Amino acid sequence: MIVLRSLLFALLLAVVTTVFGCIALFIIFLNPFTRYRIITIWSRLIMASARAICGISYRVLGAENIPDKPCIVMSKHQSAWETLAFQVIFPPQAYVVKKELLRIPFFGWGLAVFSPIAIDRSAGTRALKQIEEQGIERLKQGFWIIVFPEGTRIKPGTKGAYHPGGAWLAARSGATVLPVALNSGEFWGRKAFLKRPGTITVSIGKPIDPAGMKADEINARVETWIEQEMARISKP
Repeated sequence: MIVLRSLLFALLLAVVTTVFGCIALFIIFLNPFTRYRIITIWSRLIMASARAICGISYRVLGAENIPDKPCIVMSKHQSAWETLAFQVIFPPQAYVVKKELLRIPFFGWGLAVFSPIAIDRSAGTRALKQIEEQGIERLKQGFWIIVFPEGTRIKPGTKGAYHPGGAWLAARSGATVLPVALNSGEFWGRKAFLKRPGTITVSIGKPIDPAGMKADEINARVETWIEQEMARISKP
């Protein structure tokens, strides 16, 4: 049954993504927030389909910690699920992404509509400058910034190196940092075809004020909280 449900979901995902990828080509000239509202219909459809077809639901802990102004969300990354769910959980947002993702047909076209912060990760310190310049501009526009500090999807029970991009932006912009832990990979694997039913936990920590802190200090605080919270919410 899990195989059939996963197959049905995959087919639906392909169709809906293709449709909204085409729509993205025609709305690129619209206001960024108007584009965002249109394309996030795609995200909500996929989230609803994952719940209805695959039995994947979610719960949010610490929702009271979400501030009322744009901030930098620094989150664990285990699955494609959170890139969809965050569009439902948080206000309009921009992601820090590898610029090559924008070249992927349909998916990349839709991603471009989200006004992402597209960086060249091989550029070293220049990539940090790209994050700073584009990130500050997005914050001024009213977007929240989503950063996955480990840089890629991480298998449940493992940990990657926390890169400084999000913390660097916080130190430079003064924007509040919101740490997030989640266990999505236990149900929607990073490269797994099968989607297993269950309830994903998204845990939101208390906001971190970066005033007077250097990027490495911010990064260390985020890493410590996320990893401790992962130990609490993950399967033993």
